[in-house]
Amino acid sequence: MAKIDLDALGIEELAALRDSAIEKLAEKVAARQAELEAELEKLAQYGKPAKKFAASGAAKSKKDGQPDGSAPLDSYHVSKAA
Repeated sequence: MAKIDLDALGIEELAALRDSAIEKLAEKVAARQAELEAELEKLAQYGKPAKKFAASGAAKSKKDGQPDGSAPLDSYHVSKAA
């Protein structure tokens, strides 16, 4: 990778470089996610289908009996005491 002298760049050039880096990062993340999803689909044929992380994390936090932030704390304490 070519070295870039960031100190030599102006504000507009730095902003353009930042925008390019953000766009390229988003492209690479999307491509990698697609690769991983395809790999999970292949692996699913050998056992239980893989659970998505976000779905399992959200369900787990609601099962443990702790407030999930959707109700005010006062109503949580009142319902807990009753």
